Order: sequence, then C-alpha cells, then structure tokens
Amino acid sequence: MDGGGEGGGAAYNPRTVEEVFRDFKGRRNGMIKALTTDVQEFYRLCDPEKENLCLYGHPNEHWEVNLPAEEVPPELPEPVLGINFARDGMMEKDWLSLVAVHSDAWLLAVAFFFGARFGFDKADRKRLFNMMNDLPSIFEVVAGTAKKQSKEKSSVSNNSSNRSKSNSKRGSEPKSKYSKPELKDEEEEEGVEEDEDDDDEQGETQCGACGESYAADEFWICCDLCENWFHGKCVKITPARAEHIKQYKCPSCSNKRARS
Repeated sequence: MDGGGEGGGAAYNPRTVEEVFRDFKGRRNGMIKALTTDVQEFYRLCDPEKENLCLYGHPNEHWEVNLPAEEVPPELPEPVLGINFARDGMMEKDWLSLVAVHSDAWLLAVAFFFGARFGFDKADRKRLFNMMNDLPSIFEVVAGTAKKQSKEKSSVSNNSSNRSKSNSKRGSEPKSKYSKPELKDEEEEEGVEEDEDDDDEQGETQCGACGESYAADEFWICCDLCENWFHGKCVKITPARAEHIKQYKCPSCSNKRARS
C-alpha cells in the first residue's frame, strides 16, 4: 500500500533507545493497520500469482507489500518472504495470524539491529525490550488476545484482596477453570503470589503424554473427550493454533475414534 521508503530515506537511523522505540512503534502500528483496518486491501495485494512478497512496516505508520530488497546484504533485516503464497492455502484468520507472528519477529530483529549497530549496552537493550514488551504483540492484536489480557489484568488488580483465598484452591483450578488458549497467561497472572504449599497441589496435574507435573510457565491444553491435560509441546499444539481449535482431541482419543 504505502510505499516511499523508510519514512525518511536511507539516512534514517535511530540512535538512542527512545528513537529506536519510536521507530518500532511506527512500524508496528503500520503493520497492525495492514492486518486489521486495511485487511481487505492487504489481502488483495498478496496475490499468490506474484513473486515472493513481504509485508513492510515503516516508521511513519504506513505499510507496504513489496518484493524484498535487491541489495545483498540488505540495509536492514528483511521480513519473511512469500507471505502471498500461503494466502489461499489456509483459512484467512490463520493466514493473518501467521503473518502477524512473522511480523513480530521482524520488528524485534530491526530494533535490535539498530541497537547492535549503535552500541547499545546490556542496560540499553534491557530497557528497549521492556518498552517494546509493554505493548501487545501484533499477533495478540490480530488474534484478539490483547483485549482479553487487559481485562484479565484489570480483574486481577481489582480482586487482589481475595488472592489468599483463591490461592488455597489452586490445585483444582487448571482442570475446572482455564480454557485451552488462556491457560498460560492466566496462570502467570495468578501465580505470582502463590505459597510454597501450592507447589505440592500443582503437582497433582500431570501431562497425559510425558507424565511431568503442571507448571505455570508452560502452555497446556485439555482434551475435550478424556479431559486429560497435555503440554502443548508434547502434542505439537501451539497457543496460536489452539486459538482456532473448537474441540481438541488428544492423539489417544483421535486414534480411538479412527479405529472405531
């Protein structure tokens, strides 16, 4: 859509943490527009009949679908190639989510490229990452989880006085309360102030595949048939993929249905 270079020409180079963060926000906002408000135009431009296409976000909050840079090596890290080839091979929502994940990775690459180029030290890199991490990722915006997370955080802060009571029931919560995609995020929110006694209760929930105990910092998914919980990595389900699964069947249940 919006071409015209990097919003300032080849000489544009953010040199401070604040300038790099401003660059990051501009590119991010442009790419979010492409995948949300301008999605019909973005879809149209990603014609599978064309050559390898990339989605670029520019510092001036514009976006562009174009061929990759011709110079090798390129002046900046390049976005993922060939987003147009996958357009017609999957559901539109899944395709947009895939582009969003790659866009998040590209934004981080560009930001830390500037950081490395202009000698950011450990403190600068940490501050830059924290500033970027305070914003929802493009994937979270496109998938709609950014709004859910903000509501969850608000709910957690409003009910902080009741934490001690709710924590005493932690052992049963994974199976009775949490849905598949939100399991990890909600557990992280409520797990900050857990007592040591709760660790024993959490151990009661075990992965149906590997047998290891439940942990709050890992993504889990529950089978809707046998109601066993599994590490996402054990059954090869990512949080992004879980967003699009209406009824999850674990490998064991899937095999049983196939045989019957």
